[in-house]
Parts: sequence; C-alpha cells; structure tokens
Amino acid sequence: MALSNLESTLITWSRHSSDTEEQQCENALNMIKNAINSYDKFNNMNFQLIPKGSYHNNTNVRQNSDVDICVVLKDTFFAEYPEGMDDSNFGNSDSSYKFSEFVIDVESALVNKFGRNKVTRGNKAFDIHSNSYRIDADVVACFEYRYYYKDGSFTKGTKFIARDGTPVINYPEQHYINGINKNNATGRRFKRVVRILKRLKIKMSEDGIQGLDNISSFLIECLVWNAQNICFNQPTYTDDVHNVLVNLYQFTKEDSTCNEWGEVSEQLYLFRSGRKYTRDEANKFIVKAYNYLFE
Repeated sequence: MALSNLESTLITWSRHSSDTEEQQCENALNMIKNAINSYDKFNNMNFQLIPKGSYHNNTNVRQNSDVDICVVLKDTFFAEYPEGMDDSNFGNSDSSYKFSEFVIDVESALVNKFGRNKVTRGNKAFDIHSNSYRIDADVVACFEYRYYYKDGSFTKGTKFIARDGTPVINYPEQHYINGINKNNATGRRFKRVVRILKRLKIKMSEDGIQGLDNISSFLIECLVWNAQNICFNQPTYTDDVHNVLVNLYQFTKEDSTCNEWGEVSEQLYLFRSGRKYTRDEANKFIVKAYNYLFE
C-alpha cells in the first residue's frame, strides 16, 4: 500500500521531535544528573553520566522519545581479560563495593529526588515517570566495563547485571561517535532515514501488519547504519529510502552476507547469538516496509 504524496510524507517523517518535547527530554536529563550529584554517599565517587538511546543519538521520534541515561561508576569496573590472564596481570584487585549495592544506592538517589511513586525498578532500568515538565526516563546503573588486551590497553564500555541475572554490555560512546560520522558521510541523511523507518514501522503496526514485535528502534538504527553510504544523499528522500531498503534486503537474504555486520558501536555483532530478533525477521521487515511504501 503505497502512501499518497510519498515524498512529502517522508520529509515529515525525517524530522526530529518538536522543540517542546526536546525541552521535556532535557529537563528529565538534568534532573537525573542532579539526583546523582546530590546523593551524599556518592560525594567522593567518580561518575560519568552517559546519555544514550534515540534521544541522545538524535534519531528519536515522537512515539519513543524517552530519555535513556547510564549512571556509570568508574571507581569500580567489570573487566574481561585475555585467556589465561587475570587481575594480577594488570594490577587490578576486587572491590568491596558490589554492583548489587550500587544499584540500591542509585535507586535511593532517584527516590530522594523524584519520590517513591515516580520511580519503578524494571529488569534493566529504573523508569522515572513523566509529568508536564519532563518526559519518561530510563536510568541504568552501570559499572565501567574494560575489555583488556595483552599489552594492557583496553576498550571501555558499560556493563550491568539485569535483575534476572543477565549481564549486559554496551558501548554508548562509540555508538554516538559512529552515528555522527555516518551522518556526516551521508550528507546528514543517515539519521533522517532512521527516523523515517522508525515512523514507518509505527504506521505499519497501526495498520495491523504483523510480525513487527521484535523490530526495535535500536535494530532499525543498526540496520540503516549497515546500509552502504552510496544509498544516501540522492535527489529525494524517496530515492534514499528505496535504495536503503533494497540494499538491506540484498545483504540480509543470507547469513553469509551480513554475518560480520555490527551494531552502530562496531563493538558487538548484530546477528550473532543471544539476540531476541533474527536475521530472517529483519529481512522480512525490510520486505514488508518496501512493499508498504512502493508496491
């Protein structure tokens, strides 16, 4: 079902959220920072507050523009070492401050700031509920994560243990930088096409198209990240979206042609084990998106 006035629709879908919503996001972000900074137990601790997700990466759309922020403790970190090596090889030692204790302290800091009825602990994040001044926010308590190499250097990310015991590693700073670089390399079309496809998925869901449950906004951003740069910055947005969908379809037909694809951070593989989505589901979404727009 092709949309009427397709180009004007895609132009509208490419735009970021309204100024009012952007300000509500900023208000939430500032209040979370204040909550952590004003908590007495954290006074002498070294923190980094890392915004992440669609708002920080400027790919948010009106329906999913909550603020995501990692509260990262840098004094204590999770480490992964080369095979056969451990703390002693790198001058590290166990900390007495455990991650489970840190999560409790972050919750206390948030409750002190927002009130008990505004803070809900989920499996991975604390949900800070919105009001007329701020938008919903997800706060993740993390330790710094270090992936060590034999020479003592390391790649930094974040790691937390979900409530169900699942360890989760992310690289939000690399994601942010790589997204900017891709956007610049594509005439600032990368993030616009991401917003278009996010809004398209929402419209398809509203129209009753099935099989979209595992197609998250994060997956959409990573898919577009892996589209070749030549697909972008064409005369129209219609051309860009057409080229991106065709390109993604061709590469996701088989495991072998996208097995090396990474997340935007380029630190984690997109289609390897442990994902809730599959390469086949992504390919079917691309087909449905193409047919919705162009058939």
